[in-house]
Amino acid sequence: MCRSGNVFYHSVQNLLSSRLLSENLEIKIYRTIILLVVLYGCETWSLTLREERKLRVFENMVLRRIFGPRRDEVTGEWRRLLNEELNDLYSSSNIVRVIKSRRMRWAGHVARIGEERGCIGSWWGNRWERDHWGDLGVNGWIILGWISRRWVYGLDWTGPG
Repeated sequence: MCRSGNVFYHSVQNLLSSRLLSENLEIKIYRTIILLVVLYGCETWSLTLREERKLRVFENMVLRRIFGPRRDEVTGEWRRLLNEELNDLYSSSNIVRVIKSRRMRWAGHVARIGEERGCIGSWWGNRWERDHWGDLGVNGWIILGWISRRWVYGLDWTGPG
């Protein structure tokens, strides 16, 4: 997942730390090139907390390279930016939120394709016949509703309830 992003990042890291480019241009390079490589196929990933942490570490590493160190106002010494400061400067969704958003968009596309093409039957299970979800009394549409409510209201992803 992050390996290809690391390889690509290391090939352009000198460009990102160059003072010849503005921070805005470096951020555009990050969003349009590096994120595309890192997030390729993320709609189908099932992320663990460890993988989410690795992705956040990768993103903070790139953002620290873009924004560089800052001089402390009190001591006058140079220091690394804290994660909160990076989030304030970047002002866009973090990489994990982008992945979750893309997964929800992909789930919506799959749900809208329709059963005539066979996607919902294979992904969600058949809505009218009892299958592995039938034992729980739950069908695919209830699960999709649960996921979207969790996403819209920002609730945790640990399970129904």
